[in-house]
Amino acid sequence: MSSSVDAIPVNSLLRHIAPIQDELTAAAAAVVRSGYFVLGPRVSAFEQEFAAYCGVKHCIGVANGTDALELSLKAIGVSAGDSVVVAANAAMYGTSAVLACSANPVFVDTLTETATLSPEALKSALERTSVKAVIVTHLYGRLADMDAICAICDAHGVAVVEDCAQAHGARDAKGKLAGSFGSVASFSFYPTKNLGALGDGGAVATSDPLIAEAVRKLRQYGWTQKYTNGLAGGRNSRLDEIQARMLSLMLPLLDGWNSRRREIANRYSHGIINPLIRTPKPGGDEYVGHLYVVRCDDRDSLRRHLTAAGIQSDIHYPLPDHRQPVFAGAYDSLSLPNTEADAATVLTLPCFPELDDSEADRVIEACNQF
Repeated sequence: MSSSVDAIPVNSLLRHIAPIQDELTAAAAAVVRSGYFVLGPRVSAFEQEFAAYCGVKHCIGVANGTDALELSLKAIGVSAGDSVVVAANAAMYGTSAVLACSANPVFVDTLTETATLSPEALKSALERTSVKAVIVTHLYGRLADMDAICAICDAHGVAVVEDCAQAHGARDAKGKLAGSFGSVASFSFYPTKNLGALGDGGAVATSDPLIAEAVRKLRQYGWTQKYTNGLAGGRNSRLDEIQARMLSLMLPLLDGWNSRRREIANRYSHGIINPLIRTPKPGGDEYVGHLYVVRCDDRDSLRRHLTAAGIQSDIHYPLPDHRQPVFAGAYDSLSLPNTEADAATVLTLPCFPELDDSEADRVIEACNQF
């Protein structure tokens, strides 16, 4: 049994930040000296940089990714009593935003291979239910089938809200990036994300100027001018200057980090050959390796085996939204076979840019010995 000293973590923020720690520290000190701390020039600079990176016209910094989702929904007109389609396999993140709008979640199933929203299940839902918007989560860092999903939503006049919290920098074969497909997109900059701050942060991305203007108002109480609240549904949700400056420094490193994540993930997919462990298919640019998730029918035994080998793991995510206690049986009759099967079998293996090849090979060896 390996000692805890050489245990391989699922993620290591210390290892991730260490190479740029001095630069980040100097940048934070410069912000402190500047006298601008919230919604100042560094926030504006990052908003412009990230919008350009994503290939959209507008980026609005907010306090966190969940606020980004909520304000995205409100900016496209989602309000009390509306219905919003959402997958049920991502720990209530999208569902929480729907509930914050006093709207109703409509849960649909996911694809077996990618755990992203099933276009066929979405089509079926839209044919039987009046829906205001669809939240599409690029889960684990892999793009959902946006061509199919957008075509279905366009045909039904339904807005597409992308949840890109796990997919910064993912792009399709044409080079179109996560956050540029739908009407509006939300991003989280929580420290564990592919582009993570040193605290909380989020952003809304869109090319629609009306949506962008609505979000700018909503993030600051709904003000139409200072101290004048003209837009209902606002809140205090602002990205601060220090986090914006950190993100500006890290943004040029994102594609390299994503490439390394993908390299590790593909190494796993090629190397793990245990028939008891189902691995995701190797990915290209559409996959940025936010999480490397396998499936195993005897997940608990596999997890104990990995722990004994000095390898940490996690479960993303163990309880589907429609089975959460907060709903107290409201969805007992709803069956989402793929979502429910994943909740019982998924297991996350270590995958972060600073993981070295020898550590990845230890993970592979341990999996194959199970």
